[in-house]
Amino acid sequence: MLVLGLESSCDETGVALYDTEAGLLAHHLHTQMAMHAEYGGVVPELASRDHIRRVLPLTEACLQEAGKTRQDIDAIAYTQGPGLAGALLTAAAVANGLGVALGKPVIGVHHLEGHLLSPLLADPTPNFPFLALLVSGGHTQLMAVHGVGDYTLLGETLDDAAGEAFDKTAKLLGLGYPGGPALSKLADSGDAQRFTLPRPMQHSGDLDFSFAGLKTAVLTLVKKQGDIDEQTRADICAAFQAAIVDVISSKCIAAMKQTGMKQLVVAGGVGANRQLRAGLDQMAARRKFKVYYPPLDLCTDNGAMIAFAGAQRLQHSQEAGPFSVKPRWDLASLQKA
Repeated sequence: MLVLGLESSCDETGVALYDTEAGLLAHHLHTQMAMHAEYGGVVPELASRDHIRRVLPLTEACLQEAGKTRQDIDAIAYTQGPGLAGALLTAAAVANGLGVALGKPVIGVHHLEGHLLSPLLADPTPNFPFLALLVSGGHTQLMAVHGVGDYTLLGETLDDAAGEAFDKTAKLLGLGYPGGPALSKLADSGDAQRFTLPRPMQHSGDLDFSFAGLKTAVLTLVKKQGDIDEQTRADICAAFQAAIVDVISSKCIAAMKQTGMKQLVVAGGVGANRQLRAGLDQMAARRKFKVYYPPLDLCTDNGAMIAFAGAQRLQHSQEAGPFSVKPRWDLASLQKA
């Protein structure tokens, strides 16, 4: 079964072709980072308009790369939510339009389910069940994953997500937008031991997170330092990143102990962070766990994860649904495939 996947939930337009026998055949992605940088954040109306311009050319590029035609497509999957309403409508409209024109089934996919299942596109792949760390600009969650659609939320952030904390802290340090990658790059030349920053909720006894206080601690530190030079800026970045990695690693250890699982899957944009990967790999090596990541180019929002999740749903005989988008959509409301 050849599935076309369309992603347009926020500021990246992703299109991919996934074959249930041959695997991922092609995927193309356009990011709007440069466009939104001028405004210091995502402008929903601009995001929607740009998705409209990009989605069909990207689809044609995928078909050409895979050596397929529209008639070869067996089903179409699109991000139904959560996300920006106007942006979501782009993929929804194109998917349903193609579905009607080609007489093919169309299925809406939960954006977070796409991220959760994306490490299954890697080699090697984990087996169910596994513990999943979903860490991105909008989410920081730990989940027990027993199968497609069978997810149990174990803990989540009570305020800022990890990626959001990265971006806000980068802005405090004058690093621009998007700040997370810039902060991580600068942290590579910093001394994480120079400044001591808190590890919020590291020993809270539960699996929830909180990063707003860490961001505030950085703000206090920056004000105390006054005019800071580039090395001081790098040292603050390194200390901040080390605090994030310590908290996430500690929570993952606690979750593995609580569930008895031996496999950890990391998904979401922050999963591409090199220091986080190193910290989790070290943790896993000491405690005999296995850690799985999606390929680096599939960590951010992309069409491949949507095509794959849609294929999994369809293979489990889930019926395609009506045209709709769900800007707010609780992952817990999903039913087992």
